[in-house]
Amino acid sequence: MSASPPARPVPGAAVPLTTAPTRRPRPGWVTAVGFWVADWWADALKTLHFIGETLLAVLRLLRGQARGMRWSDLFLQIDRAGPRSVLIVSLVSGLVGVILAYMGAVQLQRFGAQSYIADLVTIGAVREIAALMTGIILSGRIGAAYAAQLGSMQANEEIDALRALGVDPIEHLVLPRVLALLLVAPLLTAFAALMACLAGWLIAIAIFGIAPIEYLFKSLQAPDLSDVLVGLLKGCVYCLLLGLSGCRQGLNAGRSAQAVGESVTAAVVQSIVWIVAAASAMTVAAQRLGW
Repeated sequence: MSASPPARPVPGAAVPLTTAPTRRPRPGWVTAVGFWVADWWADALKTLHFIGETLLAVLRLLRGQARGMRWSDLFLQIDRAGPRSVLIVSLVSGLVGVILAYMGAVQLQRFGAQSYIADLVTIGAVREIAALMTGIILSGRIGAAYAAQLGSMQANEEIDALRALGVDPIEHLVLPRVLALLLVAPLLTAFAALMACLAGWLIAIAIFGIAPIEYLFKSLQAPDLSDVLVGLLKGCVYCLLLGLSGCRQGLNAGRSAQAVGESVTAAVVQSIVWIVAAASAMTVAAQRLGW
């Protein structure tokens, strides 16, 4: 068979021209800011919605209507958040106590007031440092774990399966984790303050020659009840914030491995930002109220 001749253009017909695909212009800075504000507002609404659902679940628990929460899960989360975090909290709080004692003693030594090292370390650790270090440590250890666990469940559609079975994910997954953090927060904060004070005691007697009994006596006399209560309250607030942040990011994660990793990063960053903001606000409020 003979090959058919190539088609000839019809006289007078327009010949199509091959043109490169047009690129969309990049949005201006006003549009970019608008998109950022819209995304931020949508994320804030999700956070408020999650906090509201958690509060409603707590109310149902107090009324005895939270059927989705299992007490065995609460005890398991207490073990993970409390006893298994003691070592890292002790290490970091002790090192921070060393830094606080040494730097404070160097400044006080200029005025011949080395005996006030105990006051500086004890009040600083009990009122601020212990709670802040506990919150930051647990945000990287516990908050990230919560985001990873719930994010993996979201990616594997396990949370959708719970909803299909009529189980509230907030009651079943969030309440045990948040309540466990609230229960262990005062104990971890008090233990962190104790380790910081002991580390400052070692620096004071080993480097600056302060009598051990004198340091211990001033450590017991320096803080009052308001300092202890403010420090414990801050520890509870920080742990509550990091628990909410980790669970919120995990439940709203995407359905891929990359999305789970992004939720873990977002949980740690968000919890630290919340903790620092809460620390600033509570410190100013406590000073204004004279606590």
